Amino acid sequence: NLVGQQLEFSSPDNFLLSFQRGDRDKMLFIDKYQAEYFLELNNNLSWNFSYTNTEMQPVGALVLKYQDPISQETSYLQELRTNEVGFRFRFAPNEQYIQGRSYRMPIYNKYPVFTLNLVAGLKNEGLKAGFFGGDYAYQRASLNVFKRFYMSLLGTMRFEAEAGKIWGNGLPYFLLHLPRANQSFAYRTGAFNMMNYQEFVSDEYVSVNVEHFFNGFFLNKIPLLRKLKLREVVTFKGIYGRLSDRNNPNKNPELIQFIEEEGEIITHTLEDKPYLEAGFGVGNIAKFLRIDAVRRLTYLDHPDVPSLFGVRGLGLRMKIKFEF
Repeated sequence: NLVGQQLEFSSPDNFLLSFQRGDRDKMLFIDKYQAEYFLELNNNLSWNFSYTNTEMQPVGALVLKYQDPISQETSYLQELRTNEVGFRFRFAPNEQYIQGRSYRMPIYNKYPVFTLNLVAGLKNEGLKAGFFGGDYAYQRASLNVFKRFYMSLLGTMRFEAEAGKIWGNGLPYFLLHLPRANQSFAYRTGAFNMMNYQEFVSDEYVSVNVEHFFNGFFLNKIPLLRKLKLREVVTFKGIYGRLSDRNNPNKNPELIQFIEEEGEIITHTLEDKPYLEAGFGVGNIAKFLRIDAVRRLTYLDHPDVPSLFGVRGLGLRMKIKFEF
């Protein structure tokens, strides 16, 4: 896995992930065992209890470097193990969905959806090499709110906000919150499309993701474009957070250090200002294609920020979605 990313394999435009910008050589080899119990009630209230045991090993250019607290020499961690129990609570009033054999697609309505995730990492050095062993103790909580707004002639808006916090001391930065980035040329709704992998990290954060679909409100008024039935969409995404000193490798050499490329650290915190990006897209091109122009608004001085037409932080992204 790419560090901090969870790639999905069921999207119709997954082949676009083959076209990437920048490097993708910092990865974790993951050996995971998971058990879950899921219960959904008739009132659309559901909860999920899980146990997950994960062994991670660095692969490629990822190096887990730290300063040994006793010898004060540079050391390298070859593997680590986490041992987690989790609870996921979801409430989706009046939700309906289309059920397939191996998937379920929700039918959006006017009601908000609330998702609460609670995770506890258990440390047990005595069982470090065993199935129930864990190297770190921590707690993680996040609350996600999703809402679809219906605005008559002005179309619909997709709104999603999330806040989260991680408690723990001396945690590796990739066990904290790394925002889902996207270095492909496909537009990903749940990712920051102009952010690089591993670019930001925090142990408490708040994020927002807004997409407004005008459904042709403007373009259908232009005679030459009306027959094409194009549909406009504007997007805005942002995240703001902080990294406490106890989990900041820049202030603690005994922690696993951020990766450096050409002598420059590629992972940053968000204390100075939020990361923001906005975009404008046109959908329903030939009934299946959407193209977005996305502009990164902050942290333009970071290395490897994409550019287009000489504008730093600007890029084009595509999305395949069949519309009728």
